[in-house]
Amino acid sequence: MDAADLDYRARTLSGCIPPLMVSRLLELGHDKEVEFQAGRGEWFCAREWARLLGDRGRQAEALEVLAPYVATGWWPAARTQAELLEGWGRAEEAIALARPYAQTGGPPLEYLARLLARHGGADEAVRRLSAGIEDWVLATALVDIAGEAGRDEDVAALLAARVPEGHRCDSPWCCRGLDPDTAIGLLAAIRERQDRVDEAIALLRTRNVTSVNNHDQLADLLARHDRIEELRAYAASEHHGHAAQCLADVLEERGDVEGAIAAYRTFGDSPEGMWNVAVPLARLLVRHGRSDEAIEVMHTLADQVGAEDWIVDTLCTLYADHGRAQDGLAYLDALKARRGGEEEWDFFRMRLRLTAECGLLDEAIEQAWAHPEGDAWYAAWAISDLLAETGRTEEAVAALEPHAPANIGPLAGHLIDLGRVKDAVALLQSR
Repeated sequence: MDAADLDYRARTLSGCIPPLMVSRLLELGHDKEVEFQAGRGEWFCAREWARLLGDRGRQAEALEVLAPYVATGWWPAARTQAELLEGWGRAEEAIALARPYAQTGGPPLEYLARLLARHGGADEAVRRLSAGIEDWVLATALVDIAGEAGRDEDVAALLAARVPEGHRCDSPWCCRGLDPDTAIGLLAAIRERQDRVDEAIALLRTRNVTSVNNHDQLADLLARHDRIEELRAYAASEHHGHAAQCLADVLEERGDVEGAIAAYRTFGDSPEGMWNVAVPLARLLVRHGRSDEAIEVMHTLADQVGAEDWIVDTLCTLYADHGRAQDGLAYLDALKARRGGEEEWDFFRMRLRLTAECGLLDEAIEQAWAHPEGDAWYAAWAISDLLAETGRTEEAVAALEPHAPANIGPLAGHLIDLGRVKDAVALLQSR
């Protein structure tokens, strides 16, 4: 067993049984196959089998399963073993296992620091992480741990030193190491924890990049502290729509559904505003039994900005989910006519489900095979999914087999469902 090979297969999910397939094998009662493959170098099988053994009180056997993987020096295997040890109340062993890996910094150091903090070693964790504050992941862990260690001011000083006066990065490649905007966000988190909320707000208002991973830290902070009017004002100026969504979420939680809808619609009245909030607005309307209004929102957006595939996909899904498949087909017919009678596969794929929802599955499949792109691997995937959803799994397999190299995952899944486990495993390992 080789660490580099394990790492490559785990990162690319190639030549191995991936996590979703391991879960499917276990759900269908193929425990023996998972156990067998765990002993043959299949990491995801070994990981889940060790966890199962641990849950059954067979700790020594669980460690034996992981031993050859840990022996390669591969960090994910060592981390899995450390997590199991901690869960079994053997934290000191977990810490001892993780220490050598933490010398390299990065994820192993973050893991060790959080592990230490959970078991009385917060001071050591802060000391180790402070040396690596240039790494934003380590800096984030440092802020999380500092409060418990009583070291908020020390860490705040380190972060403040990372914020040069009068400069804000305008790209991810501007400043090396911990960028100023990230440092500001972490410093604001400390100030909020210290109940210095006004300082935290003032800090966050100096950022250049306001939203990360579709969340706005300032909007979330204002919501947590019930500063709704400030949040409302901020939502009017924040162009991503994340503050508007935060405001709508707060109002919905309070039972003010109309206010939440108005928050989205107000933002949507700005140029291109609805582009950013149409989907969360539609979901809000659906949650409250107003699917026709949700459909109208997406239909209007499609008319305004053009038939982008994600807009049409959302619209057609709403039609299908709410008993209006015929209306969805009519929309696609009109769209096809506007495009000179042509319908590329991205749009035709939506037609497939709507036709099937009308009780015309066989007709939908015939249309798919006849489509100019019907012999492509992605078409076979879509057709097989339709067949499998209606219990025609053998036909789903037959649809995929001519395109097996490009459709290994879905084909293996169908084979497992049919009980052809050995065939599925061989297919997955051949990639």
